Amino acid sequence: MKIHPDDITTFNQADENQRAEDLDFLTRRLTSSGHDPDKILDRLSDLQIAIPSWALGSGGTRFGRFPIGGQPRNLDEKIEDVGLLHQLSQMAGNISLHIPWDIPDDTERIKALAAEYHLTFDAMNSNTFQDQPDQKLSYKFGSLSHTDPSVRKQAVEHNKQVIDYGKSLGSKSMTVWLADGSNHPGQTNLSAALKRTGDSLAEIYAHMPADWSLFIEYKPFEPYFYSTVIPDWGTSYLLASETGERAYSLVDLGHHLPNTNIEQIVATLISRGKLGGFHFNDSKYADDDITVGSIKPYQLFLIFMEIIQGTATSPHNPDIAYMIDASHNLKDPLLDLLESLDAIGLAFLKASIIDFEALSDAQNRNDISRSSAILQDAFHTDVRPLLREYRVRKGGVHDPIRFYAEHNIREQLIRNRGKNTLATGL
Repeated sequence: MKIHPDDITTFNQADENQRAEDLDFLTRRLTSSGHDPDKILDRLSDLQIAIPSWALGSGGTRFGRFPIGGQPRNLDEKIEDVGLLHQLSQMAGNISLHIPWDIPDDTERIKALAAEYHLTFDAMNSNTFQDQPDQKLSYKFGSLSHTDPSVRKQAVEHNKQVIDYGKSLGSKSMTVWLADGSNHPGQTNLSAALKRTGDSLAEIYAHMPADWSLFIEYKPFEPYFYSTVIPDWGTSYLLASETGERAYSLVDLGHHLPNTNIEQIVATLISRGKLGGFHFNDSKYADDDITVGSIKPYQLFLIFMEIIQGTATSPHNPDIAYMIDASHNLKDPLLDLLESLDAIGLAFLKASIIDFEALSDAQNRNDISRSSAILQDAFHTDVRPLLREYRVRKGGVHDPIRFYAEHNIREQLIRNRGKNTLATGL
């Protein structure tokens, strides 16, 4: 569904005077601190967050799944939902497909549909963590790392097919998340499994076009609990370095043990030119995949601080591919994604107004209190007026979450698609 421009205009006009006052107050403060609000908004326009096709329906646990109705039943409707998110927020201009969940029946038609919603295709995602109905060999004991060459070949061929689909859609990258691992000591030769994985990734990499990138994701546990073949950023970095110049690490906020210093990982990878992708979510325990910024908003702010200053000093790092990777078990998925986009935008804006010159001076003088005060000042600045202004200037709504509720969008989707629908591919 598309929102009529008149509805957007009417909604934005209702609070126009108050928004203007709030923006004027913030603009004067930022200007007096040496910041140019217009330049900050220009940088924000480059922060387009990919929405994965699997995040548009209700998720669940191994104990149950509770659909809310109106969920997208096919790829066309998933594109429509991402288009809606982008129209409201002006921050979701990319969609990331998962194969074989979302194989396009006609790539030219799908590209044209995405263009109608001003969307482009971000990183493709392969799936060797599940057995498909028509699959010849099982991934129960691994895929790219499997001891059986026939299973490895099947997994490699699947990844090559994903690349081919992506080429036809205009994508320029692929993410490999490998679920391979073991549950019991002695079950697997750990070093041999890593060697087989590296060899498989090299085959996949060789199949990519020259202008493509390969993102290698990592995860310390789950679905296996004794070992995972790519358990941490160091292993991902090692594989990326050995695979090729266009292979990079991908950081997922949930793929770390509790209290890991993720911002330090981000800084290290950028300094080596190897941070290729980033998956946003939040967590209390591990890979909880809940709303971005709902648990650790300060961590999100610190991560963007490292990204902003790191990419400024390490221009050899590629443009980072950003995506939300969340599981919506109870909340309306579209509403949850809008909340996450809000949190990402606000964290980016707060990091953008850090006085990095003053911070560097305080760090060089080992002035801990001053360094902390500089960060706290930026973090506690209410930058919501700037985010609202950005959306209005781009043709979106200043408050997508309130617009979504007031216009009963979920109810409209239920009327169009039915109450008992289930999103495909989950």
